[in-house]
Amino acid sequence: MVEAPQSFIVREECEKAASQNGFRRVLGEEAGWAAFGSTTAQGTIHIAAKGMQGPWLLALDHTGVIAELGLPSADVSGPGRIRHVFDGLGALYSALHRVYELAISLPDAPLREFEERVAGLPRATEVERLVIQRIGQDIFRTRLMDYWQGRCPLTGISDPDLLRASHIIPWSECGSDAERLDVRNGLLLSALWDAAFDAGLVSFGNDGEVIASPRLTAVAAGALNLQFGAKLSGLTEAHQENLAWHRTKYGFEIAKSVREPAGHA
Repeated sequence: MVEAPQSFIVREECEKAASQNGFRRVLGEEAGWAAFGSTTAQGTIHIAAKGMQGPWLLALDHTGVIAELGLPSADVSGPGRIRHVFDGLGALYSALHRVYELAISLPDAPLREFEERVAGLPRATEVERLVIQRIGQDIFRTRLMDYWQGRCPLTGISDPDLLRASHIIPWSECGSDAERLDVRNGLLLSALWDAAFDAGLVSFGNDGEVIASPRLTAVAAGALNLQFGAKLSGLTEAHQENLAWHRTKYGFEIAKSVREPAGHA
């Protein structure tokens, strides 16, 4: 439990940790907890410690971040919806970095950024509508890079030029801008995986296992390294619902999930 005001040194370390991880707005201190916000990320974070030797405490109030961060909660009273405890500053920094990545992409931060950037732009012609679509797709890619930590979850590739922001339900088939810009309607895939997914040659089950279409040739399967059992991790319920749409569209059956395609070379 934290009640005493922070010492100057601890306060400085809290501000440094928050600032270096995107939360640069100092919102004050109460009962030993320093509060911080961000102009780009949603939610407020609170940081506390009893001394420079720790332990360090982090309180969160963003339900989407809490759900996907997946850290064990600490039995400590304080602000926010949940508290976490860390033995050292290194662990706190790592957690804050991920908190920020999630907070700028969940749940509707990309939508709010899109609406601000396109407010007042004309949409009368096809060219004007394409300009707006490009803005949305650029925002979607940037936030998807944050969400997936700049790495294809299937291949580990982190070269930005080789990564694609893959909509699960395509932009043109989404029912709203909120759906188009929801990062849980997207996967960050390397170029070859993106092409195969977009063409309906591969899909994914709810557990992330790859499902290969009979149309996928053995040569293509080899290039995708299907024999090594690539699997998506970190899928949320929202991802699973969107992937169900993708499987239905392309006629996949989870019960017939395979790693070796039936197609010819």
